Amino acid sequence: MHVETLNFEIPPFLNAKMPPERRGVRRDHVKLMIQDRQTGQTNHDIFFNLDRYLSKGDVVVLNSSRTVPAILLADLYRDKKCIQKGIEVRLARRKNGHTWEALAVSAGIKNGDFLVLSSTLHGVVSCASTNSPFITIQFSKQGTALYDEIYALGEPVRYEYINNPWELNYYQTVFATQPGSVEMPSAGRAFSWELLFKLQKKGIHLVFIQLHTGLSYLLDDKWDHSPTENYEEYNIPKEAWDTILRAKVERRRVIAVGTTVVRAMETAALDGCLQGWTNLYIKPTYNLKIADGIITGMHEPEASHLDLLSAFIEKDLLCNAYQEALKEGYLWHEFGDMNLII
Repeated sequence: MHVETLNFEIPPFLNAKMPPERRGVRRDHVKLMIQDRQTGQTNHDIFFNLDRYLSKGDVVVLNSSRTVPAILLADLYRDKKCIQKGIEVRLARRKNGHTWEALAVSAGIKNGDFLVLSSTLHGVVSCASTNSPFITIQFSKQGTALYDEIYALGEPVRYEYINNPWELNYYQTVFATQPGSVEMPSAGRAFSWELLFKLQKKGIHLVFIQLHTGLSYLLDDKWDHSPTENYEEYNIPKEAWDTILRAKVERRRVIAVGTTVVRAMETAALDGCLQGWTNLYIKPTYNLKIADGIITGMHEPEASHLDLLSAFIEKDLLCNAYQEALKEGYLWHEFGDMNLII
């Protein structure tokens, strides 16, 4: 299946242009569509009532990666001369403590070019090619010191349906700890501490893993960026993995919060590695080994996420549910409403 076979259009007024809090709605009170994997039957509720659709003993797996403000501005130097001021650089993925791949919103960047981001941070372009949208930048700082600079200088990635530059805090989940995602792992955004405690009180187990999301949109359609080229770093703590595997042995459900969690868990099941890089592209024919259900947002027609969702539920049933969501006025994208497929 190709994702474009899910034929629907999102009216502009259903693009969530602002965080729910700015619409006067608590983050845990966005809409929730519940869909049965086998029958496709749907129910509609608010996200705060998620516990009604989960059972004691279920394991909910969340991505605790923290969003970094990945849009940076830099002055471009070559041969010690400034040839362009204020070029935009979008971080794409961290390679090591001081090296990132990035998307430069400027043509003609060459190996050895010097990027001055502030009086205390600069970077050297160590790899640039006309065959790739990405450049590699070696920064003058590393680790926590580099992150401190990025958080001080950067802005969060936002797309054309977002009109205002919302503060970075709106792009964080309440439980985010480890920085690394250049786009918000948005499936976890609707959780509040109150809801997390409510789930635990019911006997639902919460475990946290990390997958640092990469840059999904390259601004220029000439780059055919296949999902298999999207390498993202993941880490699953052994204690969390043991809890997940114990649930599988005891036939309790494992519910992934987001496509990132599905990809990380399924990669670990396939490769036997609890940390590393994954480019796993989950299609409708994929036999899920770990995830029994998924909590996710509403995805646009061309998103590869829909292929992954079609591994949980038949394409026609998914299409029907999305048409119903459109009629019910569900909001799309990272500040939008939620979907539980179980």
